[in-house]
Amino acid sequence: MQVIHPRCAALDVHKKTAVVTVMLTQPDGTLQKRTRTFATMTADLLALDDWLKQQEIEVIALESTGVYWHPIYNILEEGRTVILVNPQHMKAVPGRKTDIKDSEWLTDLLRHGLLQPSFIPPKPIRELRDLTRYRKALVSERTQEVNRLQKLLEGANIKLASVVTDVLGKSGRAMLEAVVSGESDAEELAELARGSLRKKIPQLQKALTGLVQPHHRFLVGQILTHIDFLEAAIAQVQREIEQRLQAEQEAVELLQTIPSIKANAAATIIAEIGTDMSQFPSAKHLASWAGVCPGNKQSAGKRLKNSITKGNPYLRAVLAEVVWSITRTDTYLGAQYHRLARRKGKRRAVMAVAHSLLVIIYHVLKKKKPYEELGSDYFDRLDTEQTQRYYVRRLEQLGFQVELAPAPVA
Repeated sequence: MQVIHPRCAALDVHKKTAVVTVMLTQPDGTLQKRTRTFATMTADLLALDDWLKQQEIEVIALESTGVYWHPIYNILEEGRTVILVNPQHMKAVPGRKTDIKDSEWLTDLLRHGLLQPSFIPPKPIRELRDLTRYRKALVSERTQEVNRLQKLLEGANIKLASVVTDVLGKSGRAMLEAVVSGESDAEELAELARGSLRKKIPQLQKALTGLVQPHHRFLVGQILTHIDFLEAAIAQVQREIEQRLQAEQEAVELLQTIPSIKANAAATIIAEIGTDMSQFPSAKHLASWAGVCPGNKQSAGKRLKNSITKGNPYLRAVLAEVVWSITRTDTYLGAQYHRLARRKGKRRAVMAVAHSLLVIIYHVLKKKKPYEELGSDYFDRLDTEQTQRYYVRRLEQLGFQVELAPAPVA
């Protein structure tokens, strides 16, 4: 078998140790193999880096094990080609269950060019990804606290959410703070309403008549304090994200030409896939990596029904959020969703439109051109005769006699 990388190395990665095997192909065709085990502390990884430099290794394969590959990648990526490999690509081989054998097997595959690398964005994009994922976690935690507050109020017979749209709006917040401070008179609490909500003072008086106990007041105060802390943290993270996005402003503006993609969604998309689409051979590869298309399942020459692949859950989630917003727009993607939802159901339609959306994102970023809307009547214009037959048949089923005549040209 042809040798692609004469001097290469591969690591079998664990939490505390990493087993590295170096394979050196000599001019006469003989092979030298050296294996060592290093700890994963930074000082030990720097020693690993020096050892690989002594061996003149420029191509390395790294097993993708949880998050344990991150420290090693941070040290070894400078000045080398580091290939991150899915462990399933080598674990399927039986009889190779020791760390040393895994490392040797991975190195041998790398030596002959048989490894498929995983996508790793450049360092600035990885840093942006950490920030956007943390923002998502903070927003989710705030939502949990709001739900916890609502549950607590229901337990105290306070039905504020039945009258007020936003319990944490200015009026709702003032009422809750008054409850925490000890106010129990429903009329006094209702008087804290502001703006148009004052029209609902009689309903507010009924909603604020409850059985509030001291522990309710304490817990409401704690929850409000926690929500304030989370909102401040979200604002700080958002400012950091915006600062880092200044270098990718062109990509952000291009993505926002696509319907329903706003600044936060654009930031998340860039953080997950980057802006260099040459990392993906085609839009189909990107869709497969993201997990918005079915996996391959074929038998006896027939393609069988299969579920979507695991993919990138963060990217898939933001695409689904954008698609749900698109369903309320009069656009090409909105029309595609409604056509598919009638036949496939809403969930499948959302995933199908998410696939189309990701293909659009791929081409917008690759060509660096704004999105051009096709219009909600695109499918009707695509096959006028089929559309005519469909509506004529529907009207005839309802008991009408239909005659079609072309409209006069204006």
